[in-house]
Amino acid sequence: MALSTKIPRNNAAGSNKPDILESPAIYDARSKVVVVAGKRIPIGGPIPKLKEGEKFVAYTTSICPYCSRLLPAVIYEKEGKIYMRKTCPTHGTIDELYFSDARIYRKFMKYEEEGVGVTPHVKLTAPCPYNCGLCSRHKNHTALANLVVTNRCDLSCWYCFFYAEKMGYVYEPTLEQIRHMIRQYKKEGVSMAVQITGGEPTLREDLVDIVKLLKEEGVTHIQLNTHGITFARLWFEKGLDAAVKYTRELREAGVNTVYMSFDGVTPRANPKNHWEVPYTLEVFRKAGMTSVVLVPTVIRTINDQELGAIVKFAAKHIDVVRGVNFQPVSLTGRMKKEARRRYRVTIADVLKWVEEQTDGQIPADAWFPIPVAAKFAYFIEALSGELKVCMGNHPACGSATYVFVERGGDGLPKRFVPITEFFDVEGFIEYMEQKTGELRKDAESSFSKFRRALRIASIVKDLPKFVDREKLPKNLNITKLLTNVFLKRSYEALGELHYKMLFLGNMHFMDQYNYDVERVMRCNIHYLSPDGRVIPFCTYNVLNDIYRDHILKKFRIPIEEYVKKYGKDKVGPDVKYVRNIKLLKSNPIYYEAYRGIVPDEILFGKKKN
Repeated sequence: MALSTKIPRNNAAGSNKPDILESPAIYDARSKVVVVAGKRIPIGGPIPKLKEGEKFVAYTTSICPYCSRLLPAVIYEKEGKIYMRKTCPTHGTIDELYFSDARIYRKFMKYEEEGVGVTPHVKLTAPCPYNCGLCSRHKNHTALANLVVTNRCDLSCWYCFFYAEKMGYVYEPTLEQIRHMIRQYKKEGVSMAVQITGGEPTLREDLVDIVKLLKEEGVTHIQLNTHGITFARLWFEKGLDAAVKYTRELREAGVNTVYMSFDGVTPRANPKNHWEVPYTLEVFRKAGMTSVVLVPTVIRTINDQELGAIVKFAAKHIDVVRGVNFQPVSLTGRMKKEARRRYRVTIADVLKWVEEQTDGQIPADAWFPIPVAAKFAYFIEALSGELKVCMGNHPACGSATYVFVERGGDGLPKRFVPITEFFDVEGFIEYMEQKTGELRKDAESSFSKFRRALRIASIVKDLPKFVDREKLPKNLNITKLLTNVFLKRSYEALGELHYKMLFLGNMHFMDQYNYDVERVMRCNIHYLSPDGRVIPFCTYNVLNDIYRDHILKKFRIPIEEYVKKYGKDKVGPDVKYVRNIKLLKSNPIYYEAYRGIVPDEILFGKKKN
């Protein structure tokens, strides 16, 4: 049962609330049409009906993948899976797989949360998702802000959302525009976390200055989203010292985590950066960049057989790799139903593949949906009186777990021990909900400080009850870690977990076929726009002609003008990376990175002597 979230919360920004911007859309109630970004989008359609053998789950709102019409939709269960159905008056009925395991779906939905609402940035004049953002209907503040610093990239991956040559122009906000975007974000009054993304951010020569700017503006956590190739290129082109120096500059400027694309351990699954990653990780080791998250885009038939190997690779390099965040691919463009069936991946698929490919050591039941973090946030708020971050996402948006890694003398992982094996996670969640309610009641008492102190002492005393000491890995004091969280009353104490265990996450971004407006309204991964808006991920990228492309085009620089100003080696064919595979494979660092994870026959075409 979800806790009530309608509790008073002070806006830390005080009078510094965002200026309410004009809505990007106009809704004509008479014609039932929304006009947004120069497009006329009809609203409404028939409520889909269930067929024999189908079990009702929920009603929601979706869109037509062909004309973007806003439609009523029904979510239903059939043959152990969860589907969505919507009917467009023009394009007919569309059925789409929503969640591939009904049992896991029901488990996740037990933890549903609404969020705590937002301080709106735009006036509300049109239905969701055509009024972004953020509008007063949105249910979650920004937990992670994506800051696009360029759409230039030295790769041209087929599944990428965008890059300059494909778009026909360069988008590269100035430092002043970046500062304005961060200040808009700051007005939400929450702890600020920013992911610098692109394109490929390391193509910007002023990237260190951008990081420093974010720290100046009070950003507490900075992620760098990158393919990682730049660090390996620097090594080979300018020497190891140059690569380490650049990495240290980024780290010292304020980069906390590198969010690095890594689609698999073999060249077939990961042609993007398979050969460069070993060198990139070595640079990070020498530079003290010890918080790397590997990010595989999971594509059925491409890398779905390598998820377990990716986890093992991360565990082998746990000295610098803090986790893996799997992202099932979004199906862009028009695809026939059979093609969608072939390539569709849902969260449940990833969980099962990881279980199978780790010999059952990381079972699907070890994962929990993102809104569990919201319950934890409410608990910390009840303890400390301060809500720093609340992740009340829809349960179908993502999931996570922690695993302890037992490694052998050769550095290879021998066994994975998920947190659920030695800690009663479900029991602790129920306990947290109960204690949150009690702490809130204590806060209303005239003896609130005294009662709270007693309550905290009681909680610390109760913690060992949830730990199975016989199964607890050596050198892991989970009770002490959690006690530190409560006594310090800060999220920073949670950082210790990331250095004791391996984080595994799973974020499923939507596409127009499985689009669920209820999920969008709970989104907390948002894009910052130079026009002052803050836009949910799955409207920005899925309704790209209305949001992403429309905004980037508004603030574009023609490629010809960019070349004239910065040189032809900065964009277009001359900027594209051409690797020397023979050179990259010639160094023992390449083999050692994959040793024990990838067979020699795949790495070298024969058994290595």
